[in-house]
Amino acid sequence: MTTRMKDIADKANVSTATVSLVLNNKPGVNRRTREKVIAAAKELNYPLTQTLFYKQLKRGTIKFLKIVKHGHILNRDHDVFISDYIEGLDLEARNHGYSLEINTFNTKDMNEVINHIEESHLSGIVILGTELNEEDIKKFESKFSVPIVFIDTIHDYINFDFVDMNNIDSVYTIISYFVKNGYKNIGLIASYTEAKNFSLREIGYREVLKYFNIQVKEQFIYKVDSTFDGAYNDMLKILNTNRKLPSAIFAINDITAYGCIKAIKEKGYKIPNDISIIGFDDLPLSAVMDPALTTIRVSKKRIGKVAIQILNERIKSQKIFPPIKTVISGNLIVRSSVKTLIRNF
Repeated sequence: MTTRMKDIADKANVSTATVSLVLNNKPGVNRRTREKVIAAAKELNYPLTQTLFYKQLKRGTIKFLKIVKHGHILNRDHDVFISDYIEGLDLEARNHGYSLEINTFNTKDMNEVINHIEESHLSGIVILGTELNEEDIKKFESKFSVPIVFIDTIHDYINFDFVDMNNIDSVYTIISYFVKNGYKNIGLIASYTEAKNFSLREIGYREVLKYFNIQVKEQFIYKVDSTFDGAYNDMLKILNTNRKLPSAIFAINDITAYGCIKAIKEKGYKIPNDISIIGFDDLPLSAVMDPALTTIRVSKKRIGKVAIQILNERIKSQKIFPPIKTVISGNLIVRSSVKTLIRNF
């Protein structure tokens, strides 16, 4: 009698979908459940040699940790963004023979995360560091014998591997596009939400303006929350003070751009005729809003892929080598939110 996935599911007391994920070595199943399914399959003499799991079993598991400290950046508005990271991680993990497990933690206590994964039998760990600060990341030092790579953040003085977007280079691309289109009064919608990428983009804004011999005007730098509602309310308060706006604004990310655009429109400004705006992230709404938002498309799948490549190198290597800090540039996606002031012939 041929063993079916349903038989394994009944034996392990899980769904057939879970069995399918395990036997095809796909993410979304924790280690204990995965082991229970494989044990049931072996007991029922299921031909594991025909499954992707069997071919990849010897390499082990890489765990992806999404740590949400406050949710002002990592929330449902960014789920699509994070899913692209996961797709890049998963595809490259498979290429090297690993399975990928995904865990989400909603906590400010890094010890809670550490305690949860200390007993896991892992080959490596990838941590989404978007909302983590330097102190948070340092708590992972000397806790695990397996290599760890942080993505979506970067810290020069911490002894870990990091893969991040090239924030400074991307801001240069944004400012140079404004300059090419005739703008000299260029403002910044920054955020008071703590994030390394946000601080790097503000640094980039100041440095690139100086590079183009454009004066940095502090009155054109606006601090808002990084959620849609928070950015909208904060910008509305700023506009109600009759504070003058520049002719062009770079928003620290797309979500803040969306909220601020709503407030700016409500005050009677037209985009891009009165104010041109560029965002950062290229979230799906950017392509369909009115006007469609010019923004930076982050190389998310590539970042995930490189993170796995670094992990694989450390797992296989018999030697210890210095930390790798990698940044990957994005592309400017030109849409309708920037008006051309000059024509280049």
